[in-house]
Amino acid sequence: MNNFSIEGKLHELYDEQQVTEKFRKREFVLEIADGSYLQFPKFQVTQDRCAILNNFQKGDKVVAHFNLKGRPYTRPSDGTTTYFTNLEVWKVEAAEEQLPPAPPPHSVDDMPMNFPEAPNSNGSGAAVPDDDLPF
Repeated sequence: MNNFSIEGKLHELYDEQQVTEKFRKREFVLEIADGSYLQFPKFQVTQDRCAILNNFQKGDKVVAHFNLKGRPYTRPSDGTTTYFTNLEVWKVEAAEEQLPPAPPPHSVDDMPMNFPEAPNSNGSGAAVPDDDLPF
């Protein structure tokens, strides 16, 4: 439905919180490069997914897969409505390290030079001596 993914460095990792008897969550912050600025969005995992963060520590590069959620809350006392936005993570995995590109199997010097013979001025196909080049 509204699945998103983002890669970043694990900047903060908070302890699990038991919010109510039936609800628990764990929050974390990613450091994400955004042009010349760094961004620090906070994400959360809930319920049984709190355990997916146990294999990671601050500084790890991860990919977070999440859903964007929002909900209103109307205060009973005065009727004002506040809106909450959550980045609800459902999967976290280690980011693949960027490896330098592999060198080509052979260098240009190793390649055979099989060029056809250049025709001489009479069109015979014999090689033209080096000193007859026009430049």
